[in-house]
This record gives sequence, structure tokens and C-alpha cells, in this order.
Amino acid sequence: MTRMRREVQVGPVTLGAGRPLALIAGPCVIEDEGTTLEIARRLQDICRRTDSPLIFKGSFDKANRTSVNSFRGPGPAEGLRILQQVKEQLGVPVVSDIHESAQVEEASGILDMLQIPAFLCRQTDLLIAAGNSGLPVNVKKGQFLAPWDMENVAEKIASTGNRNIVLTERGTSFGYNNLVVDMRSLAILRRSGYPVVFDATHAVQLPGGAGTASAGQREFVADLSRAAAAVGVDALFWEVHPDPLRALCDGPNSLPLDQVEALWRQMLSIAGAVGSTG
Repeated sequence: MTRMRREVQVGPVTLGAGRPLALIAGPCVIEDEGTTLEIARRLQDICRRTDSPLIFKGSFDKANRTSVNSFRGPGPAEGLRILQQVKEQLGVPVVSDIHESAQVEEASGILDMLQIPAFLCRQTDLLIAAGNSGLPVNVKKGQFLAPWDMENVAEKIASTGNRNIVLTERGTSFGYNNLVVDMRSLAILRRSGYPVVFDATHAVQLPGGAGTASAGQREFVADLSRAAAAVGVDALFWEVHPDPLRALCDGPNSLPLDQVEALWRQMLSIAGAVGSTG
């Protein structure tokens, strides 16, 4: 049974219930303040030109990197400071991952939405702590879960009285070092009533595929994004970088910034053609 569709307010951006398609985008991990602000400004310019809602994403810590030697980010204090600069200088709402319940209080003082990584989507204490923050919570569907399993995940957050929940599809494990996307998942997630996001760049990731890091197939990001826009989602999630070959995390599946606007215009055209999913 499909429930009545909810709206979730993320700063000035409203997701869900037939609202315009939103872009959630930014680098996989915050590298430094200058690069972060450059990416945010260029994304803001694109969304202004296309009259689109933007939520900026940047991780202050990637605790689930493949190798102990992989770059994790600047950490909560510096990372949240940089995200606060994005908010103050550009007025763009921000989202970042949390990995532990202890991070919720500090992060919720800056962020407009908390994000639960896919690997942690069943961690009850983390979900409840995020729910108790009162902020919107974006939960990435675990690569090991069926889409209908996310009802139980959402219910853990909703048990706190917080129903500002967003569900994100990012692919399902398919053998070793590979993910596939079942587009039926987007329609099934939509039955929950919560806004649904498609994370196209993580969906083409090859987890651990480079030995000490994840590989990726960014050449398929556009194809999967078009399919998701046609099925109907509330937002698309893209990791972007000015020079993905030099990115410190997830470069192989990140979109080059100079390709974002043309592709985003395609998404808006497709979403407009199929109409509202609300």
C-alpha cells in the first residue's frame, strides 16, 4: 500500500510530494576549505541557472574507507567548520555523514540534514540518536538490503517522533566488488511515503575494486540517472569534483564538475516529461 507522500524540509529546500527535482551534490570527502567552496559555488551557479533546489553534500569523515591508509577527511571539528562556511557564505543547506551516536550533537548544530551511511543503516542506536536530533535524516539503503526492508529502518527513526526521513537507493551487492541497481527499488521505496533519492555515483562504485580503494565506472552515471529520473525520484545525488583523477576519495565514480550542468539539464527535462511523482 502506498502511503500519503510526505514533504521534508531541508533548510530552504523542500523534498517530496511532487516538489521540483532537487540536486544533492558535492565531493565525496571534504579535502580543504578552498576546494569545498569552489565546488559549492559552481553547483550553486548551475542550480541558479536552472532554477533548481540544491543541497550541498560533503563528508567530514569517511570512516568506512577500504584501507587504513586511505584519506578520511579533516574530521568533525574542521569539516563542520568548513560546511558552516558553505552555509554562511552561500546560503546553501548542507548534509554530511555521521558514523557514531556521539557525533550527532556536534553535527546537528551545523548540518541541515544528517546522513546515515549504507553500511550503518541498521544500527539502531545511531538511527535513534539521529532521530532525536529533530533534523531530517537521509538513510542510504544498505547494499545488503531489499527495498522493503527500509520500512523497518525508517520506523526506528520514526519511533523518536521524527518523521523527517529521506530514503536513498545506491545499488545492491552483486557478487564481488560490484553493485547493480534494480529500478523497481525506487518505486518500492516511494510506497513508504518518504522522499526518495537516487545516488547515481555510488551506484557505479566497485567497492574495494582497486585493492586498497574502491574503483568505479563513472561512464554509467548518466545512464542510471536518466533511468531514475524517468522512474521518478525527489532528488538525485551526485558526487562531483573539479578533477576526479586527483580526488582523494571516490574519484573513479565522481562526475567532473564541468559535466554537471549539461547532465542536470537532461534530468530536469526527463523529470518534466514524466511529470510529478507526488
